[in-house]
Amino acid sequence: MNRDLASIRRNYEHDPLLEQDVPDNPNELFREWINNAIETGGLDPNAMTLATVDQRHKPHARIVLLKGHDDSGFVFFTNYQSAKGQELACNTQAALVFWWETVERQVRVEGHIEQLSAEESTDYYQSRPRGSQLGAWISKQSQVIPDREWLSMRSEQLAQDFDGQTILPRPEHWGGYRVVPELIEFWQGQPSRLHDRLRYRLNDDQSWTLERLSP
Repeated sequence: MNRDLASIRRNYEHDPLLEQDVPDNPNELFREWINNAIETGGLDPNAMTLATVDQRHKPHARIVLLKGHDDSGFVFFTNYQSAKGQELACNTQAALVFWWETVERQVRVEGHIEQLSAEESTDYYQSRPRGSQLGAWISKQSQVIPDREWLSMRSEQLAQDFDGQTILPRPEHWGGYRVVPELIEFWQGQPSRLHDRLRYRLNDDQSWTLERLSP
């Protein structure tokens, strides 16, 4: 074992997370926590790990960016033909993890995936900078390519093809997903590794059950 890694530790000092202080709806608490993460100046507070499972039941995880949230779920955008897109096509269950170091908090989300409507995806796509719009056309996400020069040449060609167009048409292979939560767990770091963990589970009547988990 790497002794330097094994010796890394720190104590957590934030206020405890108590049942009497949280709302009945976990989405309200999530909005409070992510806004707090934004206000405390952490880098990329909307970054989240997305975990998926392929048709061989092999898990995969990567960082994506949260681009929308309300009571219906957590929204992100990607290439539908990417590895994650193909995995979500065969298994619509997914998990998210947020980590905000500045406030010593973690949120875990588990649920099922819904694809956004074409209108929702187009609205977001056309709000992006032109370079990002071009990027969705340029990248054959997750596919093997010969070298960096291939990207440069493809970028130059597509820039010419769309010359003069400020807003590009959205490629059909690019759009959004919503993770509809069935479980949301909030973790608050506490001294001596006695961390607070509150878990919300969605009931059949769409209400939430709140449970405390051992750290």
